[in-house]
Amino acid sequence: MRRAVCPGSFDPITNGHLDIIARASRLYDEVYVAVMINQAKKGLFGIDERIDLIRRVTAEYANVRVEAFHGLLVDFCKQRDIPAIVKGLRAVSDFDYELQMAQMNNGLSGVETLFIPTNPTYSFLSSSLVKEVATWGGDVSHLVPEEVLQALGAKLRKG
Repeated sequence: MRRAVCPGSFDPITNGHLDIIARASRLYDEVYVAVMINQAKKGLFGIDERIDLIRRVTAEYANVRVEAFHGLLVDFCKQRDIPAIVKGLRAVSDFDYELQMAQMNNGLSGVETLFIPTNPTYSFLSSSLVKEVATWGGDVSHLVPEEVLQALGAKLRKG
């Protein structure tokens, strides 16, 4: 079975993330979406909320699994016999950082990293940007799935 992982914080998941996950799901038999737990960072959505949202918006992909992880991504991969990490690249600035991570991950464990160029429609998109625009009342409906838009609105109204 060919397995890959799409890692990230997904706070929240965007249409750009979904595009990469969908494309990976066509290339691999099983795709794990690994939701990073970072205690040093206070996210807008809790880890369980992110996992729930991702599961809902990826439900149409029968081969996608969503799990949280803490620690080294290569350990997540070893525990699940995953030989490949799939990452989306938006710009050259992403490549510099991601290449270093790919080389480190390969050196630590032999796990390969495959880069998928982001759909140009989403080349500017990040979770941080979505949160910032939404916080100030901007329209992000074309940047996130409907379930995420609703959760984002509810979360921002509370805060």
